[in-house]
Amino acid sequence: MASRRAPAADVVLRPAAAGDLDEIVAIERLAFSDPWSRASFEQLLGNPAVRFTVAERPFGRASAVAGYAVAWFVVEQAEIANLAVAPSARRHGVGARLLDDAIAHAAERGCDALFLEVRDSNVAARALYASRGFRQIARRRKYYRNPIEDALVLRRDVAPHDAR
Repeated sequence: MASRRAPAADVVLRPAAAGDLDEIVAIERLAFSDPWSRASFEQLLGNPAVRFTVAERPFGRASAVAGYAVAWFVVEQAEIANLAVAPSARRHGVGARLLDDAIAHAAERGCDALFLEVRDSNVAARALYASRGFRQIARRRKYYRNPIEDALVLRRDVAPHDAR
């Protein structure tokens, strides 16, 4: 029997909670060759300078985390530090919903720019970011480990109209 893939319309965005960490860490390990630790995610919970959002989808009588995003904010700038989607929820707009939420939150906080780093080889993520107006401003040579690879530094200007 094929698994049901929930479209992004079925997804609810909400703040991450301690009860989500097992699912978040599992997605992190599937998505990245050099994953963040559980402790790294735990430290983000409740931090007012961080937007730690999960995309939750209905799954039978329960809910399941379909993806998550971590963005932090310093004065007028923001950075998307982590964004990942569960393999079963990919290509259904979940990543775009999480990214749009981070952009809107940056605008609400009065940020003028949003930054992120992405692996040079991550074509799907690069296409998503480009679709939301991110452009490459730098390359960090050998930034990633496991395997060693360059990071592309992307920037998107944020304007008040980007807020919801």
